Amino acid sequence: MAIVLVVNMHACVTYSHIGSWYVQEPPDPPMAIKVVFAFWQGHLQAFFMGILFLIGGYFAHGSLERRGPAGFMRERLLRLGAPTLLYVVLLHPVIVYAINPNGDAFGPPGVYFRYFSSGRFLSGTGPMWFAAALLIFSAGLAAWRAALRPGRGAAPAGRPPGARAIAIWAGALVASTFLVRTVEPVGQSVLNMQLCYFPQYVMAFATGVAAARGGWLVGLARSRLARRAGWAALVLGPLALAGVLVSAGVLKGNGTAGISGGWHPEALGMAAWEQLSGLGLALGALAFCSGRLNVSTPLARWLAERSFGVYVFHPVVLILFTIWLRQLDADPFFKVSILTAAGLAGSFLVSDLARRVPGLRAIL
Repeated sequence: MAIVLVVNMHACVTYSHIGSWYVQEPPDPPMAIKVVFAFWQGHLQAFFMGILFLIGGYFAHGSLERRGPAGFMRERLLRLGAPTLLYVVLLHPVIVYAINPNGDAFGPPGVYFRYFSSGRFLSGTGPMWFAAALLIFSAGLAAWRAALRPGRGAAPAGRPPGARAIAIWAGALVASTFLVRTVEPVGQSVLNMQLCYFPQYVMAFATGVAAARGGWLVGLARSRLARRAGWAALVLGPLALAGVLVSAGVLKGNGTAGISGGWHPEALGMAAWEQLSGLGLALGALAFCSGRLNVSTPLARWLAERSFGVYVFHPVVLILFTIWLRQLDADPFFKVSILTAAGLAGSFLVSDLARRVPGLRAIL
């Protein structure tokens, strides 16, 4: 489900012009349409990548315990480093220089080699910045495990954190996000990584590790607290976001600089809304999936086995479909729906085919 939301987010950016993506199709939508997209994309951004880092941390713990630090890092380099390298060396250049969705004039054929000689390849990770960041987090986890503690083995089911512990965690998340954005506001990136969101990612990864060590993820997902938090975020999240946007004057055309970062009450309000709503939505998503979708079927296994491949290949598929949809005269919401559905179907197909190629199955 998280991978589906990633594909949908990039389809939205294509037509909403809110966020960063390879191509943003003209025309720039009017404010009324942008506001609808902003509410949807804002709520997605608030939690969906954090969920992926939580999952990454959860499974990293078990892999580390089974393999030890050295074996764990060899496995992580294969499963995270190799796909990232594939994307940087092949897929990103194919999108930018071969498909060239923006019709840029790149000059002589040596542009591909200048992509490496100029160092631009360091920022050519596209959405695979997630795998690169997860690899860095995994290296930190392995170093900590090697230096500070022996192996623990499988953990019995433990008691999940209560409301007080989660409230403290949420407060630390809001404060750290606000502080980071005083120097790295929303929209800035370092090597294609937007550090303004990284407090959530670091804490989500660490929480995944702690949940695996303590054996309490299932207990938290099935708790009444998780269900209530999810409903609260669904009901109160949009209202709170509207309040932040109105108070900052964004809906009056004052721009988003005030809520993007800095020592402003608007930036604090945005950080608080984003992280508190994201926490509630994440808990609600865990509760929903645990209660309604925790079944194993042939279709579910087929989709799960190919989901990482979808993450790797969906930019190419989405952009090709975006170019094809240029001939369609329709409103952006309809185009996003078509692009999401076609992008998912095409990406799962490409992922399935790629997994049949010798060598690629091991890293996808």
